[in-house]
Amino acid sequence: MSKRFAVILAAGKGTRMKSDLYKVLHPVCGKAMVQHVVDQLQGCNIEKTIAVTGHGAELVKERLGTEVEYVLQEEQLGTGHAVMQADALLAGEKGTTVVLCGDTPLITQNTIDALLEYHETQGAKVTVLTAKADDPTGYGRVIRDENDAVKRIVEHKDANTEERYVQEINTATYCFDNEALFEALTHVNNDNVQGEYYLPDVIEILQKQGEAIAAYQTADFNETMGVNDRVALSRAEKEMQQRINEQHMRNGVSFIDSDSTYIESDVKIGKDTVVYPGVVLQGETSIGNYCVIGPHTEMKNSTINDETTVKQSVVHNSQVGKRVSIGPFSHIRPQSDISDDVRIGNFVEVKKTKMGNKSKASHLSYLGDAEIGAEVNVGCGSITVNYDGKNKHLTKIEDGAFIGCNSNLIAPVNVGAGAYVAAGSTITEDVPGEALAIARERQTNKEKYASKINKK
Repeated sequence: MSKRFAVILAAGKGTRMKSDLYKVLHPVCGKAMVQHVVDQLQGCNIEKTIAVTGHGAELVKERLGTEVEYVLQEEQLGTGHAVMQADALLAGEKGTTVVLCGDTPLITQNTIDALLEYHETQGAKVTVLTAKADDPTGYGRVIRDENDAVKRIVEHKDANTEERYVQEINTATYCFDNEALFEALTHVNNDNVQGEYYLPDVIEILQKQGEAIAAYQTADFNETMGVNDRVALSRAEKEMQQRINEQHMRNGVSFIDSDSTYIESDVKIGKDTVVYPGVVLQGETSIGNYCVIGPHTEMKNSTINDETTVKQSVVHNSQVGKRVSIGPFSHIRPQSDISDDVRIGNFVEVKKTKMGNKSKASHLSYLGDAEIGAEVNVGCGSITVNYDGKNKHLTKIEDGAFIGCNSNLIAPVNVGAGAYVAAGSTITEDVPGEALAIARERQTNKEKYASKINKK
């Protein structure tokens, strides 16, 4: 196999997006469009990937990091001019260069691979990835000769009336013989309506030199969709979401209503897990086998282990063990670590807290900055009072402790193993193991007090 290179065109500002965010950094299912393209190249045996940047170059570098090399197109003078910027890194190299746009997030590794293999087996100097469009408005048209060979590609603005009826469109993805590409680029001019240097002109130049030109038509037009405005961004989001959900279903995940769920591209879900309507799964979330993710649950960058149920709750940047029950209406905030067989019930908020095996907080509690042992019961309305106005402090509750309803644990404080805190107590000092702590005013009954009030 010859060497393979990739050039990603990512220099356009994207004025039609009407956004302060650089176009190729707009997310589709949680990931920047240009990142989708880079990710799909990973399995294509690419030796060197180059991103051509312009507006927002530093932001693109920040997003992609060292996954690619960078060249700068200071002035946007067309696609041909953009590829010319990679001359110093690629000119003279023997092999195949695939050129893609950074605003085509739906392109897949399978299609890129098929294009590369077709190009290499055809022995062509250039192979164009084409597609059939029901409405080709705005796309460059692929003009073929009487033998069905590619004759030339004409941009929509430069096409005549007859050419505009052609439905086979140029997807702006190409494979080139690398040496032929950079030699032909020296002959490209800007004699066109836009006054730009078009990359497709390379095809006509190579053809006039008697070189072989090929075209590979993909069966899925949606893969080639370029995102130039918010309408196209929404369409790409919808298409990507359908693709993601279908892949999960083929891997053994059940969706009650896949159209009403939102799952980002890096989320992992195990087999026989059931996902209910209204669920939002974001970032690097991983869900195990046999889980139930109930209606309107939101998770981000969290790990949920096997046989756990989460209903109508929020889980962010946290770890959740096996056979855990969360919700409804619970909030698991960042840096929480929930062990196996834990029960977190309705209207419980947990923040930066570790809960040991078989512990439970069934309702209406706040547990922040706490270390809670195994088999601890936290009663309704209990709070770890962790903030003094300047700093956060730690509460420790050891194995087997029982925290009665409506208790306040004023951190820093420790409750020993097997200890009891009486309901309604405000605990300001450590509680020894096996002790009973009572910190509340004694009850006083005023006999016949109600009748005195009523007389008034």
